[in-house]
Amino acid sequence: MSLQQARLSMRDWLVTDGHVWLHLAKTLLAAFIAMSIAMRLELPQPRVAMTTTFVLMQPFSGMVLAKSVYRFAGTALGMIAALALGAVFVQQPELHALALTIWVAACTALAVRYRHFRWYGFVLAGYTAALIGIPAVTDPNSLLIATLTRGAEVMLGIVCSSVVSALVFPRHASATLTQSLDARRMRFAAFAADVLRGRLSRIARERRFADFVDEIVGFEATRGFATYESPAMRQGNGKLAQLNSAFMDACARLHALDQSMKRLRASDALAPFFEELAQNFESEALKEHLERYKATLPKRLRDAQRALPHTDHATQLDFTTSAELLYRFIADTIRYLSIPNHRAAPRYDARTSRFVVVATFMRTGIVIAATAWFWIVTAWPSGGYAVIGATLACALSSALARPSKFIAQMAAGAALAIVIGYAYLCRVYPAIDGLALLCAMLAPPLAAGAFLAMRPSSAGYGIGFCVFFCLLAAPDNRIVYDPGLLLNNGVAVLVAMLGAAIACAVIVPPRTRWLVGKTLAQLRAQAALACEGKLAGLGERFHSGTHDLMSQLRALLTRRSREHRHALLWMLVTLEVGQAMIDLRRDSRALHTACIPDALRIAWSTSLARVLRDIAVLFRTPDSRTLRRAIASVVASIVIAEDMLERTRDERSRRREVQRVLACLHFVRTALVDPDAPFDAHR
Repeated sequence: MSLQQARLSMRDWLVTDGHVWLHLAKTLLAAFIAMSIAMRLELPQPRVAMTTTFVLMQPFSGMVLAKSVYRFAGTALGMIAALALGAVFVQQPELHALALTIWVAACTALAVRYRHFRWYGFVLAGYTAALIGIPAVTDPNSLLIATLTRGAEVMLGIVCSSVVSALVFPRHASATLTQSLDARRMRFAAFAADVLRGRLSRIARERRFADFVDEIVGFEATRGFATYESPAMRQGNGKLAQLNSAFMDACARLHALDQSMKRLRASDALAPFFEELAQNFESEALKEHLERYKATLPKRLRDAQRALPHTDHATQLDFTTSAELLYRFIADTIRYLSIPNHRAAPRYDARTSRFVVVATFMRTGIVIAATAWFWIVTAWPSGGYAVIGATLACALSSALARPSKFIAQMAAGAALAIVIGYAYLCRVYPAIDGLALLCAMLAPPLAAGAFLAMRPSSAGYGIGFCVFFCLLAAPDNRIVYDPGLLLNNGVAVLVAMLGAAIACAVIVPPRTRWLVGKTLAQLRAQAALACEGKLAGLGERFHSGTHDLMSQLRALLTRRSREHRHALLWMLVTLEVGQAMIDLRRDSRALHTACIPDALRIAWSTSLARVLRDIAVLFRTPDSRTLRRAIASVVASIVIAEDMLERTRDERSRRREVQRVLACLHFVRTALVDPDAPFDAHR
C-alpha cells in the first residue's frame, strides 16, 4: 500500500470508526479522572462521580456542556428537595417515602413535558432526591452529610466530563450542523424537482415529507446544544433558527403546491411553468435562478391566464389558485435559501399532550410507591436499592416510546454488572495495588458497556451495565469486601426493574391507542390554532408545534403501518389548511375595502368569522356533520369574495388583494372535499 493510500485509509477510519474509539477513550478518561480525584479528596463514594461521567459523556462537546448545565441545575434542585423533605418528614418514613414518590413522579412528568436537555435536568432533580433521600428514610441524622457529599461527587463528575470533552480532541456539533444544512438543501432541491415533474408516487411523497419532520426536529435539538460550544454559535443561533423556520415554510408550500397539481384542473396550463421551475431546482446557483424566475413570473402568469376561456369560471379560479401557490412557494424557497437577517430568533414551540404528562406521572408514582411500600412494610435491608433502581428505570425511560423494553434491557445489563462485579470484588480488587492497575482492570468492562450504550439498539444494555456496575461494584475509598451485600443489593435492583418493566407495559404505556389518539387530537388542534391564535409569530408557532407533535407520533407508531399513515395524512392536511388559514387572515387584514359597499363588507366580515370558527371545530371534532358545515361556510365566503372581486374590477391593486383571498378560500375548499382527506372515515 502506498503512503497516499494509507493516508486516505487513515482519514476514512478517523471519520467513521475512529470517532467511536475516540469517544470510548474520552469516556474512560473522564471516569477515571473523576474517580481518582474523588479518592484523593477522600469523598465517601467515588463511584457516584464515575456514574455521572458515564451518563454525561456524549460525542460532541456542546452536548456534554449542555447536559452538564442542566445536570448541575437538576442536581442542585434535587439536593434542596431532599433536604426539605427530610426536614419536614423526619422520623416519619411512610410520609417521607410518599412525598419523595410524588416529587420524583412530578419531576419525571415535567421531564416529558420539557424535552431535549431540559428533560435531563428534571430527571436529575427527581432521582438525585431519591439517591440522597432514600437512605435517610431509615437514618435521618445522615441527611445533611449525605446531601453535601453526594452533591460534591456529582459536581466532580460534571466538571471532569466537561473538561475532557472540551479539551481532549473536541468534536464540535457546529461543523456537523453546517454539513447537515448543505445536505438538506440538496435533498430538498432534488425532491422539489421530482414533485414538480410528477415523478414520485403518492406514498413516496408522503414518506419524504415525513422524513423532513425528523430532520427539522433533529436540527432544532442540535442547534440547541451547539450554542454551548462557542460565542460565534451563540451569536448565529438566531440565524439558524430562522433557517429551520424557513425550511418548515418551504416544505409546507411544496406540499400545498403538490396537492394543487393533483386537485385543480389548471395543472395542464401551468405544466410549462412547473417544468421550468424543476430545471431551476437542478441548477447550481439555485437562489439566483429562482429570483430571476420570480421577477418575470407574474406577467407570464397573466399572459397564460388570458389564453384560457373567459367563460370557464371554474378553470379561471383553479388557475388563479395554482398560480398563487406557485408564487408563494418560490418566495418561501428564496427566503429559505437566503442568509437570514438579524431579527429575533423564532421560537420553536415544543408541545407534549397533557394526557401524556399525566400518564407519566401516574405510571412513575405507582411503580415507586409500590416499591417503597413493600420496602417499608417488610423492612427489607436492600429495599432502598430497590426504590433507587425503580426510580432510575422510570426516569431514564420516560422519554421513550417503549419504556418497558428499555427497562428490560437495563435489567439485563444490571444482571451482567452484578456477575462481573462479584468477580471483581472477590478476585480482582484484592489483587490490585495502585491506581494505575485499578484503572487498567476497570477499563475493559466499562469500555464494553459504553460501546453498547452508544448504539440505539443496545443502549439499554450499556446504560444498565455502566450505571449499576459503578453503583454496586465500583471501588470506594474504603472497599467493603462483602459479596453477600453486593448480591442482595443487586437482586433488589433487578426485582425493582423487572417490576417497573411490567408496570410500564401495563399501566397506560405510551403506545396505548387512547394516548396516541390524544396526541393526534393535539396535532389536529394546530389547525384550530391557525384560526384562533394571535397573528404575531403565528406561522412559527404553528409549524414548529405541528412538526414536533408529528415527530412524537412517528416515535410511537410503527413505520409504514396504517396508523402511521393515518397520522401522516392528518399532519399534511393540518399543514396545508392551517397555512392557508394563516394566509387568509393576513390577506384579509390587508384588504382595502373603501370601494366595497358597507353591506358587502359586513357580510364578508361575518362570513370570514364563520369560516375560522367552523374550520377550528372541524379539526377539533372531525365528522361528517362538522365537515359539511365547514364546506358550506367556505363556499359561502367564496361567493362573497367573488362579489367583492367584481366590485374591484377596475382597480388592479385592489383586485389582486381580493384574488389572493379567493385563492386561499378555494384551496381550502379543495382540501375539504378531497376524497383522500382523513376528515370523515365513513365518507
